[in-house]
Amino acid sequence: MSHFGVLPPRLVLDRLLHDWLLEDIGRGDRTTQALITKEVRQAKWMAKASGVIAGLPIAARVFQLLDEKVSFIPVVAEGSSCEAGKVVAQIDGPLDALLMGERVALNIVMRLSGVAKLTQNYVEQIADLPAKLVDTRKTTPGLRLLEKYATTVGGAVNHRMGLDDAVMIKDNHIAAAGGIGKAIVQIRSSIPYPLTIEVETESLEQVQEALQHRSDIIMLDNMPVDLMRQAVDIIRQHDSHVKIEASGNITLDTIRAVAETGVDYISSSAPITKSSWLDLSMRIE
Repeated sequence: MSHFGVLPPRLVLDRLLHDWLLEDIGRGDRTTQALITKEVRQAKWMAKASGVIAGLPIAARVFQLLDEKVSFIPVVAEGSSCEAGKVVAQIDGPLDALLMGERVALNIVMRLSGVAKLTQNYVEQIADLPAKLVDTRKTTPGLRLLEKYATTVGGAVNHRMGLDDAVMIKDNHIAAAGGIGKAIVQIRSSIPYPLTIEVETESLEQVQEALQHRSDIIMLDNMPVDLMRQAVDIIRQHDSHVKIEASGNITLDTIRAVAETGVDYISSSAPITKSSWLDLSMRIE
């Protein structure tokens, strides 16, 4: 089953791609510019392993930034599965643009496809349960928007994109403020509407304190499943509107048991930090 992510607007995307193209091309592609003309040629992208495809619209934009005459036609839908040997895209346009854009475009799609595939593996473990998988801020510097796009292609839900999206009171914030209650009171008096407040908890006592101070979201961090189940019961009995997130050492082997506790969301960095690239190649025809 394919899922659809929302790409950043072109104003944002083009700035990223422009920088990555400059990094690779530098002062000019010495090989291509010495040998190749503006001759129009065709190329195809092949999958060299099975996986889930993500990032084809971004690859198309890479080539178009080099030459607007390039036509990039996806053969498989974004978010769909492919097998080794499958043609995933067909391209035609000036040969110099195809060769200069090849590595940047392939790198992006190989990286994002790997993220989408592992995300899908996690999502499939809990597909019949209400809990949703969400990503984290453990992303590659410079790639956050695109890696988080890839997790949505794989079926996950984006957590906050950055520190300005929402308030998340973590263990170090609690320590600095002198407790959960003090942290919530101080923050609530200064944040703009409608930012939500999430609190990271590690014990039932902390859960109770977060409830007493009306946290919007309570994270159960690194709790054993039995303790997590007790925490969920306490929260539901106190306020059914409070959202519950589980986090910490979530694996393919443990995610289902965590989802069965009744939490609303399960956050994991693994789909991004532990994913492997999907091997793709481009062949000029």
